[in-house]
Amino acid sequence: MSKLADRAEPVEVAEGYRAGRTLPFRVELVRQLKRRRTMVMGGVLFALPIILLIAFQVGGDPGGNNNRVNLMDTATASGANFAAVNLFSAAGFLLVIPVALFCGDTVASEASWSSLRYLLAAPVPRARLLWSKLAVGLSLSLAALVLLPIVALVVGTAAYGWGPLQLPTGGTLPTGTAAQRLLIVVVYIMVSQLVTAALAFWLSTRTDAPLGAVGGAVFLTIIGSVLDEVTALGDWRHFLPAHWQYAWLDAVQPRLQWTDMIQGTSISVTYALVLFALAFRGFARKDVVS
Repeated sequence: MSKLADRAEPVEVAEGYRAGRTLPFRVELVRQLKRRRTMVMGGVLFALPIILLIAFQVGGDPGGNNNRVNLMDTATASGANFAAVNLFSAAGFLLVIPVALFCGDTVASEASWSSLRYLLAAPVPRARLLWSKLAVGLSLSLAALVLLPIVALVVGTAAYGWGPLQLPTGGTLPTGTAAQRLLIVVVYIMVSQLVTAALAFWLSTRTDAPLGAVGGAVFLTIIGSVLDEVTALGDWRHFLPAHWQYAWLDAVQPRLQWTDMIQGTSISVTYALVLFALAFRGFARKDVVS
C-alpha cells in the first residue's frame, strides 16, 4: 500500500516551470542562424546563380553544343527560366547538403560540445528538445531551398529580362502561372528532401560526431541515386525516393501533371515518418553522457 502511495505522490517542480516554454523555437533559431556553417551555406547558395550567369556569359548559348532539347537550353530566355535551371542544376546534389547539414548537425553538435546533457538538465524534456531542433532544422532547410530560386530570379531578370517561362517542349507559361509552378517545384523539392532530413536527424541522435551524421545522410542519399540508375532493379526502383526526385519537371510542362509528384510525395513522407519516429524513440532511451 505504501508503495502505491509513493507512486501516487506528485513530482515536485520549480515554481513557474513549464516544460513547453523550454528551448523555444525563436531562441534555437537565433542560435543556429549565428553559426558560421549557416552563413557559409547561405553564401554558397547566394553565389550559385551568379556563377551560372558567368558560365553562360563565357560559354555562350547553353543549348548550342547538343542536339537534345531540355530545360537547360532555355536558361537565358528569361528570369523565370534562369531560376528553373538553377533548381534543376542544384536539386540532384547541392540542395541535399544544406538539408543534411541543418538537420544532421543539430543534435550531434550539442553532444560534441558536451552541452547536450546540460540542456537536458535545465531541464529541457527530451521530446521538447528534439521537436525544437527538428523544427529549426527543417525551417532552415526550407529557407535554403527558397533562397536559391529567389536569388536566381533576381539575377536572371537583371540579365535576361522579365518574361514568361519558355518550355523546352515548346510554348510558354505566363509570368503568373510560371510563379505558381516554381512555387510548386520548391515545395516538392522540399518534400522529396524530407528523407535526407530524416536520415540526418536520426543519425544526429545516434552519434556525437556532427560530420558523421551529415556525411552519412549525404552518402546514403547518393547511394539511393546510384541504385536508381541500376535498371536491372526494374520496378523495385519505384520504392527509392531518388527515383522521384525530378518528378517536379512535370510542373514545367504545358499541362501540369500530378501523378509522379503524388507518388514521390507518398514515398518520401513514409520514409521520413519512420526515420523521425526512430529518432524520437531512440533518443528517449539514450544514455546521454555528452
